[in-house]
Order: sequence, then C-alpha cells, then structure tokens
Amino acid sequence: MRCPFCGTQDTKVVDSRLVSEGAQVRRRRTCIHCQERFTTFEVAELQMPKLIKSDGSREAFDEDKLRNGIIKAIEKRPVSIEAVETAITRIKEKMQATGERELPSRWTGEAVMEELQRLDQVAYVRFASVYRSFKDISEFREAIDRLESHSVTIPESKKTAPESKKEDQV
Repeated sequence: MRCPFCGTQDTKVVDSRLVSEGAQVRRRRTCIHCQERFTTFEVAELQMPKLIKSDGSREAFDEDKLRNGIIKAIEKRPVSIEAVETAITRIKEKMQATGERELPSRWTGEAVMEELQRLDQVAYVRFASVYRSFKDISEFREAIDRLESHSVTIPESKKTAPESKKEDQV
C-alpha cells in the first residue's frame, strides 16, 4: 500500500478490524519512511449480475439507481438512511447469492418491494404503485389487502425517530 503522504510503498499494518457487519476490513497503517498513520478499508470486489430488462436488453447493475428508487419511496417517511443502506446491502447479497451472471430486472424490483415491506408499509405501496403501474384504486386496494394479510412486524428497537407531534412544532 502506497503512503498517501510521502508516496513510499513501505507501510506496516498496525491494527485490523471488521466493520460493516463483516463486509469490510478496516486497517490502520503506519508509513515506514515518514511515520505518518492512515486508515484503509478493504472490501471484496464481487461482480454483480447483469440485469435483463423486459425488452431483452442487458444493463449493468446500478447501485445508485437502486438507492434512488428506494429513497423516492421513503420520502417524508420515518426511515433512517442506515436502514436504507442495510436494505441495499441485503438486496446485493441476495443477487450475488443466486450465483447467476444475469438476472431479470423484475427480480430486483421484487427484492426492493420485499425490503420496503419490512421498512415501511407506505413506502411499499408507493413503490408498488409505480413498479406495477397501478391503473385504478382497486389495484391499490389489492396491494394494501395483500400487505395487511402478510404484515411483517418490526421490533420497536429497529424503528427510527418517532414522528413529532404538531404541538411540538411551535
């Protein structure tokens, strides 16, 4: 590892720790030449499967596109960014666990809906309405009925900041 201060390639690892639920290794290093300390993060580089769109075209997996879709769905909802990042990590891990080189894009959409159902039911219905192109109120009603029949209970410790009351916002 090259020292970011003096450019020398001789560095020594002083400390290593697992971070991000074991998905990364944080290494504290010291430069042998200038004695400066710095931190590096090591992550396994795994190739994500390509996505097969409904028209048959192939597209590289785009984590930013996934994140933006989830963030739009949770807009103005009490869901933390940490919960979103954890959901994205779970989706990516599931994609890699399939062992496939290509997956239908529909697979990713269903995985997002599964995660949103766990995070926030309103966000789930928002995403489902766009993803499944709801055409009338009956399709919304069906989605809500399905949601109620398959309700996932989230422990209070996992929920984010409580919604503030109007009288607190004076």
